[in-house]
Amino acid sequence: MRKILLLLGLIIGLSAAASAKDTYTHDASVLPQAARTTLANNFKAGISVIKIDKNLGRISEYEVILVDGTEISFDRSGEWENVETAANNSVPAVMIPKAIADHVAKSQPGENIVGLKKEHGGYDIELANGIEMKFDKKGNFRHYDD
Repeated sequence: MRKILLLLGLIIGLSAAASAKDTYTHDASVLPQAARTTLANNFKAGISVIKIDKNLGRISEYEVILVDGTEISFDRSGEWENVETAANNSVPAVMIPKAIADHVAKSQPGENIVGLKKEHGGYDIELANGIEMKFDKKGNFRHYDD
């Protein structure tokens, strides 16, 4: 009886590990509609690859890399979580809260926002010059990040 239970546990463990494997594709149709809309409305470059992250067999995140090197992470429902572009590019202006864009324009004139990440307490941004800044949910500047 003990051997059967051990074998059954092994089979369950192996099948769980197999179903948790991340997958890669170039087909945008695997993305939730919200992610496809964000990509179509805000980015001109085509999709290079999509990585579908799975955790315990469930999709936890979509990571999209565009041909121009831009990386966008989406949660399982298709809401963007993080955008990173090359230093000579910038995050689309419509994705940046107005208060953040205004503060950056005033405190760091001429610098592009090359990274924008949603966090529980607000936003984390990175500028092309390497400066990182934190903002609250309303877009109020909190502090520079180390």
